[in-house]
Amino acid sequence: MKLPLFVLYALLLSTYGYGQTQEITGSVRDIDNQPLTGVTIMVGNSGIGSVSDIDGLFTVPAAVGDTLRLSYVGMQPQEVIVPASGTVEVTLENNAAQLNEVVVIGYGTAKRSDVTGSIASVSDEDFNKGVVTNPGQLLQGKVAGVNVTAASGEPGAAQDIIIRGVGSLRSGTTPLFVVDGFALDNSANGVPTNPLNFINPADIESIDVLKDASAAAIYGARAANGVIVITTKKGRAGQSQINVSASTAVGSLARKIDVFSADEFRNQLNAINGVLNDGGASTDWQDELTRTANTHRVNLSLSGGAGSGSYFASFSADDQEGILRNNDLQRYAGRLNLTQRALNDRLSVALNLSATRFENNRANSNSVVTDMLQLNPTFPATDGDELPELVGDNINPLVRERIYDDISLNNRFLANISPSLEIVEGLTYKFSVGVDYSTTNRDVQYMPFPSITDFELGSLDTYTTSNTNTQAENTLTYEWDRGVHDLTFLAGHTYQQIEVDRKAFFTEGFPNNGVEPRFQVGAASEPTRQSAFATINELQSFFGRINYGFNEKYLITATMRADGSSKFGTNNKYGYFPSVALGWNISNEDFLADSDVVTYLKLRGSWGQTGNQEIPAKITQASFTESNTGNDTYPLDPNASTLSEYPYGTIYTRLANPDIQWEVSTQTNVGLDFALFNYRLTGNLDFFNKTSENILLEVAPVDPIQPTDRYWTNIPNMEIRNSGLELALNYRSNESRDFVYGIGGNVSYIRNEVTDSPYSILTTGSVIGAGQTGATVNGVLNGEPIGTFYVQEFLGIGEDGLNLFADRNGDGEILDNDRFAAGTALPRYIYALNADFSWRNFDLGLNFNGVAGNKIFNHVALSIFNKGNLANSLNTTDLAVQYPDEDVSNSNRVSTRFLEDGDFLRLNNATLGYNFDLDRLGIGQVVRNVRLSVTGQNLLLFTDYSGFDPEINTGSSVGDIQTFGIDYFSYPRARTVLFALDVTF
Repeated sequence: MKLPLFVLYALLLSTYGYGQTQEITGSVRDIDNQPLTGVTIMVGNSGIGSVSDIDGLFTVPAAVGDTLRLSYVGMQPQEVIVPASGTVEVTLENNAAQLNEVVVIGYGTAKRSDVTGSIASVSDEDFNKGVVTNPGQLLQGKVAGVNVTAASGEPGAAQDIIIRGVGSLRSGTTPLFVVDGFALDNSANGVPTNPLNFINPADIESIDVLKDASAAAIYGARAANGVIVITTKKGRAGQSQINVSASTAVGSLARKIDVFSADEFRNQLNAINGVLNDGGASTDWQDELTRTANTHRVNLSLSGGAGSGSYFASFSADDQEGILRNNDLQRYAGRLNLTQRALNDRLSVALNLSATRFENNRANSNSVVTDMLQLNPTFPATDGDELPELVGDNINPLVRERIYDDISLNNRFLANISPSLEIVEGLTYKFSVGVDYSTTNRDVQYMPFPSITDFELGSLDTYTTSNTNTQAENTLTYEWDRGVHDLTFLAGHTYQQIEVDRKAFFTEGFPNNGVEPRFQVGAASEPTRQSAFATINELQSFFGRINYGFNEKYLITATMRADGSSKFGTNNKYGYFPSVALGWNISNEDFLADSDVVTYLKLRGSWGQTGNQEIPAKITQASFTESNTGNDTYPLDPNASTLSEYPYGTIYTRLANPDIQWEVSTQTNVGLDFALFNYRLTGNLDFFNKTSENILLEVAPVDPIQPTDRYWTNIPNMEIRNSGLELALNYRSNESRDFVYGIGGNVSYIRNEVTDSPYSILTTGSVIGAGQTGATVNGVLNGEPIGTFYVQEFLGIGEDGLNLFADRNGDGEILDNDRFAAGTALPRYIYALNADFSWRNFDLGLNFNGVAGNKIFNHVALSIFNKGNLANSLNTTDLAVQYPDEDVSNSNRVSTRFLEDGDFLRLNNATLGYNFDLDRLGIGQVVRNVRLSVTGQNLLLFTDYSGFDPEINTGSSVGDIQTFGIDYFSYPRARTVLFALDVTF
């Protein structure tokens, strides 16, 4: 980095020049023509400035053409160019930026002061910094009530984004994402990592999170889990600019698991009289199987406009390595956003285009993580220039890296065009049509390796997936403003069709000729197994909304949406989702008009219903298959002597159920928005209660005599309740000083509870490993949160050297019915802290986030950290020798022994930046901004969890009931340092 920075500095220095400095005089007043005292006037970024006197007058040394920056607490900052006359007159307006901030409310926008629902907005300058691949990473810790959890540390890993608690038992808890008015599909598109990786984070201008039912009900059937609205950047007339940014990052394993070193391993094996298979080396397999990962990124954007048109165009290229070898991610993304107006601005056409090519090579992370934790540390990974094929009885993981590949190639194209016409004054018709098309090819292969059993033939799994999502919308908006009365009416219709198809085949037996199996499919010697599926889902909706305001004090919003989905049966095709919200701008009342403390105060209250249609397609229809086993066949041919000669019979695999209904969430919300001391302290407080009903699930029938052993149904009377409190606070210092700081944060308390379930328990979280068949970890129980750990209570080791569990029901036996609710994976508290400091041209930003009140089940420890493995020359941790009297034959079982606290506090990212003083360098008229920054991610972690990281979710679900808080050989997380250069012309 030294040479490029030196060259840049030399280039900037070579253009250095001074204009002729003189004493510039001026005056500054407010909109009532009253002089302002104490206004700070700075000459560009030079650090030279002055302060206005009691008459609003000031004098400052500057040159003609210099930029003066004026700032004053409670006023909007302003920039002016020094004219040839050398005299400046400036009028500052009141800083009501927060009140006038435009918020996306779904099929439209509104001023923040007019919003009645619970909507949180995050703009691009407040996003998380660093190596960011998808929008979820931008949001983590930024919004109260929103818990963003990465499933693993893999680049581009999938995320769990939960808004105001889990409201469904199935995996369909992801919020609806809307990008520039286009609703994305939550179903799979064949990408094994996060499907939102196609969005270039640098293209995003703002993200609005619609949290309560009033805000989200306009999206009806897909809004039960909240709505995240992403708005990409647009050009602005008269503000043409070019931005170039380049960054490079270095990442490494952030946290090791404390397995035994080679010497400790030898001592521990001798202490238990185990079989020591000593390779004579000292190998740290966590070092051997991870690497220093490099990430490079370049982004170019152009924006601007003139007259009636504007544009924004961008191109970016990313190359990100994972800390596990054989793992990298490349993304090439382009975007074009155009806006054109005509007919005296009554006709407007917006066009949004994005295209992404996404290439991902994934490591066999489960196997790699297993090896790095349990391989014998006395065996060498390499022997000089030689690479041993085996480490003890296991394949050398460095060999497996050479013969294994998991390669995905995704091309995605999203286009949306939206012409709108103002028919008469205030009445606007808008038509929007778009398509989101994605194709993915994925190959998972092993090269033939004849010298090792199980790898000699080679194998290939190939998947081809396409996803076509088309949407057409018609809306009619009428705006009527008569001063005291302000009315906006919206009516609309939308139709969306989502078509997904996948083809797959598996084959093996490839010649060992150095050619990858994916390039010689026809050479396979073993039979090919094939599979395929295709689904088409349609959604048709009618919606309307009325916003009314009286005298900018009293607000009301009423919404209704009717959704019809092909996923539901003929008896319940449509669902209806109403909402109503009230708002009171208390600060506009006369009794607060002259308050020196309360600048802004608004009370909100809402009630509404939203739906959840995230269920598999076709489940309301019967399905059949062929079978000639059991009672499914009959020997029609009297001469038949074997089962193979019996005819196939047609049997049910799924029963028709046309009565299946939508899951419905009913939510109430009371909120308070405030700004104190002239916007120095701002924040909001929300109380909410959300109840989900008509829970959809595939369950076993109560009557054992049924054509199928499972069926889909709405579970009667069962409810999932989420209630809680959200608080967000932000404080800004006096911006007229050299040193400016801001401190803020948010905290959420969420209580989740399942009530009135007809089942004693619904289990999930399947345990994988020898001796664990059928064991589960999570359970859904009455009176407990989703994600509850339902396990036996571990008391220690008995006199026989075996596990000792509590007999909780007192029947004298230790059985499955002694399991109990031992905690939940869902945190009770979600919190974040942020601070930013600036001194002249330097700035520093810190972002912390954390959770509390949750547990983690350490499946890694259950699987491999035991005395028996140690006795067989496999590595482990102190957990295996915690009990000296434990017998080597004792096997780990699902219990509280492997349940740990999941609380953590993380320094998510920290950024130190410097903005060059371009005016002093004499290039201020050519270059608008040059910024250097360094960002650290995952710099500090405070937790008692013994695994790689407490932010995980890699369990295996049972019966489509999602699981939480299980750490099954999760991909380790990196600690990353990123260096970036941004230049704006």
